[in-house]
Amino acid sequence: MGWLWYIMLMAKRSGTAHVVTTTRKYKNKVYSTHLLRRSYRQDGKVKNETLGNLSHLPDALVDLVRRSLQGETFVPLDQAFEVVASRSHGAVQAVTAAMQRLGFATLLASKTSRERDLVCAMVAARIIAPHTKLATTRWWHTTTLAEDFGVAEATEDELYAAMDWLLARQGRIEKKLAARYLGEDSLVLYDLSSSYFEGHTCPLARRGYNRDGKKGKLQVNYGLLTDNRGCPIAVSVHEGNTADPQTLMPQIDRLRHDFGLAHVVMVGDRGMISQKAVDTLRGQEGIGWITALKSGAIRKLVTQGQIQMGLFDEGNLFEFTHPDFPGERLVACRNPELAARRAHKREDLLQATERNLEKVHRMVQAGRLQGQDKIGVRVGKVVNQYHMAKHFTLAIQDNAFTFARQTQSIATEAAQDGIYVIRTSLPMERMDSADCVRHYKSLAQVERAFRTLKSVDLRIRPIHHRLETRVRAHIFLCMLAYHVEWHMREAWRELLFADTDQMAKATRDPVAPARRSAKAQRKVNTRRLEDGTPAHSFRTLMDELSTMVRNTCRTPHSGLDGQTFEVVTTANPKQRRALELIQAIQL
Repeated sequence: MGWLWYIMLMAKRSGTAHVVTTTRKYKNKVYSTHLLRRSYRQDGKVKNETLGNLSHLPDALVDLVRRSLQGETFVPLDQAFEVVASRSHGAVQAVTAAMQRLGFATLLASKTSRERDLVCAMVAARIIAPHTKLATTRWWHTTTLAEDFGVAEATEDELYAAMDWLLARQGRIEKKLAARYLGEDSLVLYDLSSSYFEGHTCPLARRGYNRDGKKGKLQVNYGLLTDNRGCPIAVSVHEGNTADPQTLMPQIDRLRHDFGLAHVVMVGDRGMISQKAVDTLRGQEGIGWITALKSGAIRKLVTQGQIQMGLFDEGNLFEFTHPDFPGERLVACRNPELAARRAHKREDLLQATERNLEKVHRMVQAGRLQGQDKIGVRVGKVVNQYHMAKHFTLAIQDNAFTFARQTQSIATEAAQDGIYVIRTSLPMERMDSADCVRHYKSLAQVERAFRTLKSVDLRIRPIHHRLETRVRAHIFLCMLAYHVEWHMREAWRELLFADTDQMAKATRDPVAPARRSAKAQRKVNTRRLEDGTPAHSFRTLMDELSTMVRNTCRTPHSGLDGQTFEVVTTANPKQRRALELIQAIQL
């Protein structure tokens, strides 16, 4: 402070104070000298006076003195400007960049419109922080999303109107996606899931097989169509009690007529592509399929001797044909690890059932449970709890009850442990046995999509809408959000716990359980990347990006109408890398 006071004092004197810097090199080192000097005129001549040596001061302070003498004014930071608003920005920036790379807006409509802006904003909001439509209009003002998408004044009713607009364009949008990601002879993955309702008035709401574990809830079913990587292409919505196979043929018709694909390979699980569906598909020219046999059919093949353990001596899969499946190739696979897990699980369930049956036996012996009907009802609940009734022999009388394991039934089931059979209509020259198995197991990509849709990432459930059209629009909106998120996940693989060695999938053992690469396993074990920084899930990486904020600032005492300027948080290395990877997204 003494130096600054002295400088200001000298500046007020006649003449001009300034800092002169000289440098000299001595023994490969550069030395700088900073002198405070004053210029003045005497007898018509300009003279200089050295007022002090500033060389001992830090360079930053010397620079501050020089700039002050040149006329700059310095004030404390809290008096220079004030922050009047601060909004989360990093996650919005990442999602916006991904949507731009994907040409998302033009995918919805070629012309700019208010509805298109609202749908883009709703898709971005669902990726960042999924809420109900009303809550979304409250939440997005805490970020830069509403401002960047131009929807700051949007109301809940406008969002609903935009959803109606989106639903009317669903067919055209999905046709564009199919043209972008599917071609002739493409493999298409298809599966069905469901989500529960909050309410009872929607026409689509039905009681059915509840995959969410919500007993007593009405639900809606929806089928997801993806390419062979799991990138979503289209979604269909069905009543909650619609069986899986009933939704298959409409998807085949869409692929052929709406998307214009003459040749395509459909991949579905054994519940989706049932025997009845196979019989129908045989009459569809250009449509191939890959699925699996149900356990009853496998049991029959084992009993007939078509599948024997000795056939797996040379490998964990072999191909064969059978007259019950004309025109098909069957690929039998055996996974020893899966067999061991199933045997262990079955034994645990058998023992748990025996313990409960023993309790009933003691109750009958003690006279607390009497009567054949009452005993039978109680026993039925026990043996059906773990689905073990087929493995027990039960003897029930009015005042007696005994039970025993059916060893033959258990041995028959054990013979199938770890065995599954892939069935396909594709000829060998089109796809070999190993690839048939790999592509069937790629259905896990669709299951992963359902988990993402239902979890904290996108929260497709519970469904609060009442109108059928709004339910359909809501599910389609969530699918579009997952489409963007899928590409972001792929781009961020190196930062996430995900495996970056995707090429290994095409060469690894198709039957053995999927293994992470050594690099990915290290990430899982250490929770860190190769550079020592933490590895992330998609959600935690989005959270880290959200710490980047956009501050709106103004000078003090400028009033509410004073001029403002914006400053965005400088990205840290992890945030900067995440944003760089988004720019690498390709269609």
